[in-house]
Amino acid sequence: MKDYLKIGIVAGEHSGDILGENLLKSLKKIKNVEIYGVGGPRMESQGLKSSFDFNKLNIMGLVDPILNYSKIMSYKNDLCDLFINKKIDIFIGIDSPDFNMQIQKKLKKNSEIKTVQLVTPSIWAWRKGRLKNIKKYTDLSVSLFKFEHDFYNKHGLNNIFLGHHFSDLKPIKASEVIKKFNLDKKSKYVSIMPGSRKSEIKNMMPTYLEFMELYYNSNERVHFLIPAVNQDDLEHINSYLDDSKIKYTIEANAANEFLSISEFSIVTSGTASLQSTVLGSHPIICYKTSFFNYFIISRMIQTEIIGLPNLLLSQKFFPELVQKSCTSQNILLETQKLKINKFILDQKTDLIIKNLKGVGFDSLAEAVTIL
Repeated sequence: MKDYLKIGIVAGEHSGDILGENLLKSLKKIKNVEIYGVGGPRMESQGLKSSFDFNKLNIMGLVDPILNYSKIMSYKNDLCDLFINKKIDIFIGIDSPDFNMQIQKKLKKNSEIKTVQLVTPSIWAWRKGRLKNIKKYTDLSVSLFKFEHDFYNKHGLNNIFLGHHFSDLKPIKASEVIKKFNLDKKSKYVSIMPGSRKSEIKNMMPTYLEFMELYYNSNERVHFLIPAVNQDDLEHINSYLDDSKIKYTIEANAANEFLSISEFSIVTSGTASLQSTVLGSHPIICYKTSFFNYFIISRMIQTEIIGLPNLLLSQKFFPELVQKSCTSQNILLETQKLKINKFILDQKTDLIIKNLKGVGFDSLAEAVTIL
């Protein structure tokens, strides 16, 4: 058995960069590794020299991938050529399943490279036909959530339940957060989380800003907290707030702190809704996309629940406002209906956290090295 591995890896967004960093750390405990592919600053800290800016792969929806088809295919072909020329042992695709599955398909047709998909596609929700290609081209699939792991096992796939790092999150003391960001301890804090993708910010911020102004008019003690994923997103979000008179603080990489002191949060559907729940900030889960995207997706989706906390609870416990129902008035209405029973909320949160605990990165790394 070789004492080193050549790894090809691709992550196209912030959350994938975090997963990639943790997996690479665990792999390096077992083997010496050479790393090729695309990732963000966290993966680069583990020795990856990204072939291009990983944000170029952060393309969502149904329309944008079509409009950028030639670019996407060029990226895919360049990466496949790189991986084959470097004679990698294993390819690890992180999230971005449509893009990474195309790489896996091409690699399997042209090499003996083993393939891993970290973060399994949501085939339990839509486009179930993808199962056939996953069985054919993916040697190991990795799920973050127990219900996904059970689904993949039921359909006969080699799947590992990694778990989610939010299971280890603990709320930060209010006094520490208030001191760190020079906040007023007498204010009432509400977090606004518009998303980590440019398209999400564009789709959600106008509605969120309308809500913030409505809520501020009747709650002058409120101070909005907006955690941005990075400096670019901070500037993008700030461009919507330039003329606003509401009180707010926006900071990059402050989600854990802000959510820890927020009674509730307005959250774009995704992992942020889970983060809010675990940190005790009751999420109102929102989602809005273009008319065309929603027209197609709504006819393909096979579940009525979209929020991750609700999916883990198998019930719509936290409010969900989707597309037409996602208006500033409806968000305001949901805040007025909030009667947070701390005991019940703690029970639900404990149940969610139990469903987030998997085998962890060290066990996953072991499984990857013996493929």
